[in-house]
Amino acid sequence: MDTLRFSVVKEDLAALDKLLFGSVVLLVLWGIACIFSAGSGSAGRGGEYAIRQLGWSAASAVAYVLVVAIGYRKFMDWAYPIYGMTIFLLFVTMLAAPRVRGAQSWFSLGFVRGQPSEFAKISLTLVLAKVLSRYPPLSLRPFLGALGVGVPVLLLVLAQPDLGSALVYVVIIFSALFVAGTPLRYLGGILGLGASLLPFGWFALKEFQKMRLLVFLDPTRDPLGAGYNVIQSRIAVGSGSVWGKGFLQGLQSKLRFLPEPHTDFIFSVYAEEFGFWGSSLLLFVFGIIFTRLVMAGMKNRDIQGKLIVAGVTAWIWFQMFESIGMSIGLMPITGLPLPFLSYGGSSLLAISIAVGLTGSVYAGAAKRYK
Repeated sequence: MDTLRFSVVKEDLAALDKLLFGSVVLLVLWGIACIFSAGSGSAGRGGEYAIRQLGWSAASAVAYVLVVAIGYRKFMDWAYPIYGMTIFLLFVTMLAAPRVRGAQSWFSLGFVRGQPSEFAKISLTLVLAKVLSRYPPLSLRPFLGALGVGVPVLLLVLAQPDLGSALVYVVIIFSALFVAGTPLRYLGGILGLGASLLPFGWFALKEFQKMRLLVFLDPTRDPLGAGYNVIQSRIAVGSGSVWGKGFLQGLQSKLRFLPEPHTDFIFSVYAEEFGFWGSSLLLFVFGIIFTRLVMAGMKNRDIQGKLIVAGVTAWIWFQMFESIGMSIGLMPITGLPLPFLSYGGSSLLAISIAVGLTGSVYAGAAKRYK
């Protein structure tokens, strides 16, 4: 039995999408280089940040391989317990975590710090795949049931408050419902209801969240306060011009004009040093990743595998779009990390596990096709 299991795992790893894996590794290495550059200068913490991220990268690579070896079907068997544990961690975080910059998003266990909202993206994707494959949302009752599944994590994250992660959850839920075959009138109704509630949602926002939206429309409204981040980020991106200033030559991060350069605004650091051509190459690599993810979903006939790929693809795409968009002033600032590049262990580990799930889906489809 052990020999047979080892043989199956070996086949899964051999059937991995090597182009997808190589593209992810390339982005992670670029991220470590940018983190080193962003932390350099007067603060002199670039090496420290880069070494930490390198350690998280190694842990994420191990997690990726383990997830592929275990297989997505086994994770589907654990979907409900994993989701329940995530809800518990989010609840504990909301009650006991210290408030940092107006939000309670992190918990600490000794020297280990984690952000449960990142791993909730995985558990939400898994539980939606489980529910929607068993109860297709072709009528109103299973459709509302699927929406109800996502409500607990959505409310808990909004209570932190973490609007950025909540938006990612909404995108995951919507994409899973779409791929599961939800009638367009239901999806359109949800979009219409959401649009009608936007004016009321304004009053539920914290003051700093309201100011972020206001300075998105006009950064000069508060140039030394809430609008400062947007203005400095635009300067960094624009100063990179076509060819960039060169690695370690970006002044906005080195002189500490650019806030949070190694996390929220890592793309601004990258664009300043590598310019338009480097940014285009970065988007090209992301394009390869999205293409391979979509192919994994299309090749697999298992609806659960398709739903996992849909949720993960929507998650990564939205975070990339939002993170780059806020760096160039096209999207409001939410603090979402740029996938694979931004500094942060929780984000990198969670997204590596998610990509490992899609790798398992692809490996299963590749073996059947062969």
